[in-house]
Amino acid sequence: MTTQNRAGSEADPLPRWRAGAAKKAIVDFVERVTSAGGRDEVPPHDRIAVFDNDGTLWCEKPMPIQLDFILRRLVVMAEQDRSLRTRQPWEAAYTKDFQWLNAVITKHYHGDDSELGVLAAGILAAFAEISVEEFEARADAFLRTTKHPTLGRDYLACSYAPMIDLLNYLAANGFRNYIVSGGGRDFMRPVSRDTYGVPRQRVIGSAVSLAWNDDGGSGTILRKPELDVLDDGPEKPVRIWNHIGRRPLLAAGNSNGDIPMLKFSEQPNRPALRLLLLHDDADREFDYRAGAEQAVESAYANGWTTISIKDDWATVF
Repeated sequence: MTTQNRAGSEADPLPRWRAGAAKKAIVDFVERVTSAGGRDEVPPHDRIAVFDNDGTLWCEKPMPIQLDFILRRLVVMAEQDRSLRTRQPWEAAYTKDFQWLNAVITKHYHGDDSELGVLAAGILAAFAEISVEEFEARADAFLRTTKHPTLGRDYLACSYAPMIDLLNYLAANGFRNYIVSGGGRDFMRPVSRDTYGVPRQRVIGSAVSLAWNDDGGSGTILRKPELDVLDDGPEKPVRIWNHIGRRPLLAAGNSNGDIPMLKFSEQPNRPALRLLLLHDDADREFDYRAGAEQAVESAYANGWTTISIKDDWATVF
């Protein structure tokens, strides 16, 4: 198989990327692994690409999109039950104390989960005991009708256009793209195909425990207020193997929690491409490094390809 939209052809394979080292590394890699008869050719069934979602495929500031979805539900719960207004995380949601919320997430990326359990308890309670279909319907409606709090764009318009170019380019060259995110699997599934061209069965993410309820008809699956898996850090390679049964050829992330997934893509005698997205564009998006310090160090130490939003993308959204 030969690559589609080769560099130098009339059609630019990554039209919303600026010429530079990152774009060249991607195109060169795809050409290497898809050139028929080439030394580094990889058969299509092994062309696996995995992508983190929050901060890699769509915007994650001033808070992850799913957290906004959950916080709105916690506010409703606090309005209905006054006793929740002095308990975290309902208190933070009700008083809009986003500093506390972001601090919990940043601490997690630094390996400090001392307050993560408090936040998780509220997250698990927010949509407990409803059916998986009802949850998906609520998530789908939220994502399609809600605007980003500071960018003024619909949430689904906060996906990164250059990364969608990359997903399309890989798919055109025989890759199977997967989303591997610390975000909720069932939150992303309703929009993954429309937004990224990734079918729902290729979404791997965090999940709550589920239970079958025999209602005398076709039955329902209910969400339990219990965590099944937090798909972050070392859990990402485990979940990739459980779900796909292969190491990825390409992995892309943006935070410390993505380091194990990026490392997992390396295989003996086979090329690999590790991409680390750097948020360094305060004018068009956000400029931050918190929660990605170790990932940046690993990228420079191991020769991973870094992507600068400021320098490598002609447009962001």
